Amino acid sequence: MKLRDTLAAGLAALCLALPAAAADLPPLSHGLTPQAPKPAPALALPDLDGKMHDLAELKGKVVLINFWATWCPPCRREMPSMERLQQALADAPFVVLAVDVGEDADTIEAFTSQLDTQPTFPILLDTRSRTMQAWKVAGLPTTYLVDKQGRIVASAIGGREFDHPAMVEAIRGVIGARD
Repeated sequence: MKLRDTLAAGLAALCLALPAAAADLPPLSHGLTPQAPKPAPALALPDLDGKMHDLAELKGKVVLINFWATWCPPCRREMPSMERLQQALADAPFVVLAVDVGEDADTIEAFTSQLDTQPTFPILLDTRSRTMQAWKVAGLPTTYLVDKQGRIVASAIGGREFDHPAMVEAIRGVIGARD
């Protein structure tokens, strides 16, 4: 009985400390680094339901591609802001694609079921990390912004607050850019 009480008290203390620990995390950044436009590598992957998504078929739309994994703390933190960005730009020719690297659908669904808001954008499966290698992703999370012509025009390594006004404004600028 005493051991159980000790464990319960320890778990309660840990649970109380978690919000404080989360508050100590550094803030997510809110910018992408512009780069000289270059053609985006191929990206054709299935989503959690097995439906294929091909970047080549999205020409004419601006696409935010985020490489992530459920075990990555900044990836987990930025996921809700990607959904808010998707909602903020729902009226624009804009698509979010979240490419999970190396995990299976069950792992991803277990993670997304814990979110307050379920993602409405496609979560793609790169189970063998081949697409990640083709895109030369060096760390997670890594994000690319692809313009309407299918060229990478900006990128970022590390967690982002995607619905930050500066980020939304920068993406709207790419959406509104003339061909």
